[in-house]
Amino acid sequence: MATALQQLVQFLSPLLDPLPYVFLTLPPSTRLPAALDPLMTFREAEGLTVIAERQAAIDNGLPYTFPCRRITLDVHSSLDAVGFMAVVASRLKELGMPVNPVSGYFHDHLFVPEGREEEAVAALQEMALQAREGRLFA
Repeated sequence: MATALQQLVQFLSPLLDPLPYVFLTLPPSTRLPAALDPLMTFREAEGLTVIAERQAAIDNGLPYTFPCRRITLDVHSSLDAVGFMAVVASRLKELGMPVNPVSGYFHDHLFVPEGREEEAVAALQEMALQAREGRLFA
């Protein structure tokens, strides 16, 4: 499990999920539809945030926002790693691209706007190459 920033970026391998996802919210007292099968949920005081496949949201009649694609950063990063998501988000910021990061136990995941996923993957691959060649953190 890597914590060193340069090592994390060097071995970064972005994997694009083929499915489109969306973000939605349900009021605090609403039960999650069993058929939704969310990728992620996060409870806040205002409601339950859900990331789910777009078709599942449509099939359940749920309004959604931010149609996006998931990019998994295929490097086993530690939850204690410092600055990794900041470097990744900064690279996408240079492209004027919003990103919603989610950290799992084993990997970090980026949700980028649908239609810009290939651009994001290319930028992340270039960043990893620059780190391997010693040009990123020089």
